[in-house]
Amino acid sequence: MAGATRTPTNLTQGGKTDAGIGASTLRPDGTLKVTGEFAYSSDMWHEDMLWGFTLRSTVAHAEIVSIDTSEALAQSGVYAVLTYDDLPTDVKNYGLEIQDTPVLAHGKVRHHGEPVALVAADHPETARRAAAKIKIEYKELPVITDEASALAEDAILVHEGRDDHHSGHVPHPNIVHRQPIIRGNADEAAKKADVIVSGEYVFGMQDQAFLGPESGLAVPGEDGGVDLYVATQWLHSDLKQIAPVLGLPEEKVRMTLSGVGGAFGGREDISMQIHASLLALRTGKPVKIVYNRFESFFGHVHRHPAKLWYEHGATKDGKLTHLKCRIVLDGGAYASASPAVVGNASSLSVGPYVVDDVEIEAIALYSNNPPCGAMRGFGAVQACFAYEAQMDKLAKKLGMDPVEFRQLNAMEQGTIMPTGQPVDSPAPVAELLRRIKAMPLPPEQQWLAAGEGADVRALPGGLSNTTHGEGVVRGIGYAVGIKNVGFSEGFDDYSTARVRMEVVGGEAVATVHTAMAEVGQGGVTVHAQIARTELGVEQVTIHPADTQVGSAGSTSASRQTYMTGGAVKNTCENVREKVLDIGRRKFGTYHPAWATAELLLEGGKVVTDAGEVLADLADVLEGEAVDLELEFRHRPTEAFDLKTGQGFGHVQYSFAAHRAVVEVDTELGLVKVIELAVAQDVGKALNPLSVVGQIQGGTTQGLGVAVMEEIIVDPKTAKVRNPSFTDYLIPTILDTPTIPVDVLELADEHAPYGLRGIGEAPTLSSTPAVLAAIRNATGLELNKTPVRPEHLTGT
Repeated sequence: MAGATRTPTNLTQGGKTDAGIGASTLRPDGTLKVTGEFAYSSDMWHEDMLWGFTLRSTVAHAEIVSIDTSEALAQSGVYAVLTYDDLPTDVKNYGLEIQDTPVLAHGKVRHHGEPVALVAADHPETARRAAAKIKIEYKELPVITDEASALAEDAILVHEGRDDHHSGHVPHPNIVHRQPIIRGNADEAAKKADVIVSGEYVFGMQDQAFLGPESGLAVPGEDGGVDLYVATQWLHSDLKQIAPVLGLPEEKVRMTLSGVGGAFGGREDISMQIHASLLALRTGKPVKIVYNRFESFFGHVHRHPAKLWYEHGATKDGKLTHLKCRIVLDGGAYASASPAVVGNASSLSVGPYVVDDVEIEAIALYSNNPPCGAMRGFGAVQACFAYEAQMDKLAKKLGMDPVEFRQLNAMEQGTIMPTGQPVDSPAPVAELLRRIKAMPLPPEQQWLAAGEGADVRALPGGLSNTTHGEGVVRGIGYAVGIKNVGFSEGFDDYSTARVRMEVVGGEAVATVHTAMAEVGQGGVTVHAQIARTELGVEQVTIHPADTQVGSAGSTSASRQTYMTGGAVKNTCENVREKVLDIGRRKFGTYHPAWATAELLLEGGKVVTDAGEVLADLADVLEGEAVDLELEFRHRPTEAFDLKTGQGFGHVQYSFAAHRAVVEVDTELGLVKVIELAVAQDVGKALNPLSVVGQIQGGTTQGLGVAVMEEIIVDPKTAKVRNPSFTDYLIPTILDTPTIPVDVLELADEHAPYGLRGIGEAPTLSSTPAVLAAIRNATGLELNKTPVRPEHLTGT
């Protein structure tokens, strides 16, 4: 990229060859990040670049009567203004599964903040001022904001003339996708129940709230193509959506991952990628786009808000008899990942429990609310909130301990899921619950022991100094959840890795090249660890992720260590065999072990399984190199039946359990989470330090949606009321409690090294554990997230 001053670079890390899998090796990008030297996507720079800006709709649902760009074009410093009419091809929509999202609005806008026009100028403020001069006349239309308005007999259709592959089986065009799951006979099973409990639950719209805003740099190429440097979660998915809109073959859209400042699902969809590329190709100059926080709230999808109705029955000795539930997810104006979220919500709606007779329905709606899609937990979060509240209700009605009740009904290896799929790897649900219950509790009323030196930050209200302990009540709550790992329902889930082994400076070194998006999860660390383990080298270089290598799939679904880690392992194993073949050719006549022994690469040498050194790797590879690119796939899954929901839909399951300890100021409705203990089975901890970090991070996001996080949408106008970190609150270090972590390692024989995907499971059960603790403290039912002060005080 000629003229660039900040670009992605190789990450090279030396380490002992025993710093392979199982070691807590340091991140190769860690020092760069904490010293401010790491180049995030917003740091990209190019000589003579322009700045792009996206003008968005100020209303949620309206016809576009006219657009006048003349004043914007006339402003000094403006190089281009684009609207729908300027798009270069007949492909004007994009989407992950259903291509229903316009690049720029045409004829109609369907949600607040929808992109309508683009501006490129020589300064970001010039671009913003020019965009403000674009005159758009709207004719506002009624808004659809809930299930009642979406499914009414006379409901306005958010998308008229649908012809996508889901449209044929949904009962209403405003339903994106519907997935029922029927197993056994729930009505008959209910007759055996001694107690039946039901409840309606509401889960708020959560934002991914990543700190690095959407941003990137598009550079026009001499061949008529474009080089795009962007923060994303899936380079090749972006590529397949971008190239048709630009009218370019995929090989002319060269994508490189820039530094990603967090993702959590919010970067799976396209944001500014197509817009920057269009402006760069129109102007012939590099174009950079960086959203501010306000724009970011409109620039990516959010977690689906949900309304859930559940009914459970149980016998007097505590065994579950049946489950009926209905889950309604609001997908907003465009489909995004809604179909897959519906599949997850329905198939995991029973939770980690044995229930033979179920009647389940999950749907996602089209509405004029903000588009919703992928976020950490992906449909399983909303379901876990509801079924765990139900478990507490049942335990209370039966007079049973809530942990013992869960253990009595816990699934285990061999349990049949409601989809008919057997759980064919360890499912230590009861053991995880036992472990968190056995953890020591934090001392009560810590402020009393501290006397006058008490730290008010340990009390509800914190530094606002609203209480010194009066009216403060402690509560304890438990929850456990189940999450799938990897892409499901028959998706061809694969990942690619290229590995090169050669001699540099007299030492054998390895280079690992994948298209995996490193979004903070530590994949680059694990890839180096795998290469050290399999190839016996110290120096490993991680090549920048780009589309010059095969797809790595998305950094989502807790899949990357399993899938791209598996691809790196698989490719390294094949490289190792090639290296050994070279050794046999060069040195096989000198020692019979070359032909008879099991050979390993360790410590930069070829050794036998008995530890005898046969050769230095540097000598074996002198004058030669081994370079392979291979794909890795997990075992196949299949789509759920559209009528019964039966099918082998998921490749793996992961489990986590939480115990929350809270203190509640019952007079003011303020909550302080004192501790969130967690136990999780990770299969195999490839990097124990990173594992704990992922578990604590997921736990904190679950805490956020329990007590503070929610995007507020006006039910009358469908406009977002709080698109800023001033009004949309996320946990800070003062809100985050102690998070003790107990890691269990029970290998899954189907997975590389026996590992399990870990990133999402702790996000599920932390939320209902906190709610359960608040209920325990207050005696209130609390069926909505987040819990606000007025919910506790009744004011």
